[in-house]
Amino acid sequence: MREARRRVRALLAKEMRPFTKATNPDRAVGTSKTMRSLARICGAAPSSEGMYAARHLDREVLSAMLPKLAAMTTAERQQLSGVSTARAPQILAGAIVAEAAMDLLGVERLEICPWALREGVILRRLDRML
Repeated sequence: MREARRRVRALLAKEMRPFTKATNPDRAVGTSKTMRSLARICGAAPSSEGMYAARHLDREVLSAMLPKLAAMTTAERQQLSGVSTARAPQILAGAIVAEAAMDLLGVERLEICPWALREGVILRRLDRML
């Protein structure tokens, strides 16, 4: 896992250079089912609390969770609250990328958006139709 973290960080650092030179953001938002799953694993409210329950992902908690996720099998990850059968094989990779991105951007906490890219594309398309 150490090598994967190092490689992901190196790749992201190169691509994110323009963003890391910008001023610090006052708000950082994570969108996607992977981000929602990671937030849930790290203690965010379950989906049963509703779409608009405030959810966040703390980098410190995520970093502490990485070795635990790495030690689990895919079947064990499927048993985690908030992790679907389809998401279990990729949740560790998502956690590694999320941790690296948060670290490179100096973000300690992500707000988790209840929607993902697909919903954003649909809303943009509807907006253009009006």
